[in-house]
Amino acid sequence: MSTETQAQYQFIDKIIQHHLGENTEVNDREFFYGGNFNLAVRVQLQNKQEYFIKWNQGDHQGFFEAESKNLTLIGTTSSISVPAVIGTGHMEDKEYLMMECIPSGEKAANYWVDFGEKLARLHKNSSAKGHGLDYTNYIGAAPQINSWNQDGIAFFIEHRLRNQLARAIYDRKIDAALEAKFESLFEKLPSLLPNEKSALLHGDLWSGNVMTNPDGFVTLVDPACYFGFREAELAFTTMFGGFEEGFYEAYHANFPIEKGFHERIPLYNLYPLLVHVNLFGEGYLPAVKKIVDSY
Repeated sequence: MSTETQAQYQFIDKIIQHHLGENTEVNDREFFYGGNFNLAVRVQLQNKQEYFIKWNQGDHQGFFEAESKNLTLIGTTSSISVPAVIGTGHMEDKEYLMMECIPSGEKAANYWVDFGEKLARLHKNSSAKGHGLDYTNYIGAAPQINSWNQDGIAFFIEHRLRNQLARAIYDRKIDAALEAKFESLFEKLPSLLPNEKSALLHGDLWSGNVMTNPDGFVTLVDPACYFGFREAELAFTTMFGGFEEGFYEAYHANFPIEKGFHERIPLYNLYPLLVHVNLFGEGYLPAVKKIVDSY
């Protein structure tokens, strides 16, 4: 065993023993090296219980504290399954998050219908403060500003679109001509989007953050929560292929949305597209330009 591997094992053992007791022994470890700046490990204890631990190697301080709050926030609604948080903190100058490990299962026959019903139940949680959240969190590696605003369209413009636009302009990924088109679009948005009351959103809802648990139903991971437009969440699900039709039918049956939603999808998806421009490069700019030009 290399010195680096041994140090990593000791780091993991310290976290486990901190939260579960000094005599807790690890039977097996499986490492994951995905993501931009995070590492992760699935650990199995001698009693066969399994946990998942993530930690960062970058400067994204507060990342896992925010994720812990996100998971807890969704969990308190008892609407849809998320992993239980065991603990978060700092160890050896690294921030970490420890949670229950969710083994993968086979989808139940009514998986998508059940999923749609549960997401509708989550979205029925609103906030008297309006749109936003009490803390800043992240969508992927991008900081997500959640300052409260009673006006949902103003929140969407200022803390979703304009925030990411400003970063892209600063990094010279977006020129003055496209910036001007965005400003023109911002003036039109109040007449293009329904200004609904806020809904509690997962915030990063695509297939990569959707798991099938051992019971055959959905468990959501890696949330980027805030109270916002539920149509934005539904639009996000279409970004990378979308979910099965039964999901959308069940959602609509339990929490109907206004007519014309399909025409509004591109507007909502400007936010995740701008996030992708800032995180992954200008390959996503043509899709952004196409949407802005169409308005």
